[in-house]
Amino acid sequence: MQLEIDDITLSYERAGEGPPLLLLHGFTGSADEWAELIPRLAPLRDVVAVDLIGHGRSSAPPDPARYTMDACVLDLLALLDALGLGRADVLGYSMGGRVALHLAAAAPARVGRLILESASPGIADPAERAERAASDDALADRIEREGLDWFVDHWAAIPLFASQAALPAEERAALRERRLRGGARGYANSLRGMGVGRQASLWERLPALAMPTLLISGELDVKYLKLNGELAALLPGAQHAIVRGAGHTVHLEQREAFAQLVVGFLEG
Repeated sequence: MQLEIDDITLSYERAGEGPPLLLLHGFTGSADEWAELIPRLAPLRDVVAVDLIGHGRSSAPPDPARYTMDACVLDLLALLDALGLGRADVLGYSMGGRVALHLAAAAPARVGRLILESASPGIADPAERAERAASDDALADRIEREGLDWFVDHWAAIPLFASQAALPAEERAALRERRLRGGARGYANSLRGMGVGRQASLWERLPALAMPTLLISGELDVKYLKLNGELAALLPGAQHAIVRGAGHTVHLEQREAFAQLVVGFLEG
């Protein structure tokens, strides 16, 4: 399904009945990322899985300014409005988790329960944030110069995803195929517009986000394990689940454990 929002088209999948649940994928992902999870959630929720701007089948406009976190949040609110959904639970992975946090901060009355998998509230230090933005800009330039195939292979090989080497070969091939469904321009502009170095830091706003929140980390993902521990201390309604044998992509590396955590939290 598709929806025209201002100057872009947002693609989304919808399934199930019950209270609404918005699914937000990670960088280089799409709604297809949740294909195996949605059947588990559909009996409990009206599930809406979105292709964020620059990803999947959604538009990839040429102006990086259209990809800001604020613009992305407004797109999602417009989608919820168009679907007649006043309030939704939100599950976000990595980049999608960052988007989910910004949505919760911008419109807390529109977010019920919040599930954040391997997510960050941004970089608090301005100098470190500027350094990360410059690094993301350089990578964006290289994506456009070297092309999509180069980037997908480069991205799969970064240390953050080292634990994915334990996935069966067919699952790694399917993940690569999903990443190739995007485009170089969309990925590059996502880095320029809503990369970690570009988004505003939310650290000081976390204590005001009182909605029930489940933080999910993989025990092998040392960086985000620490980040989520710090998040859990600042979010008043947070609980932190650590999944054994998983790295950054818990929903791929330990599918059943991830599904049980999500379903249990939503039912609770």
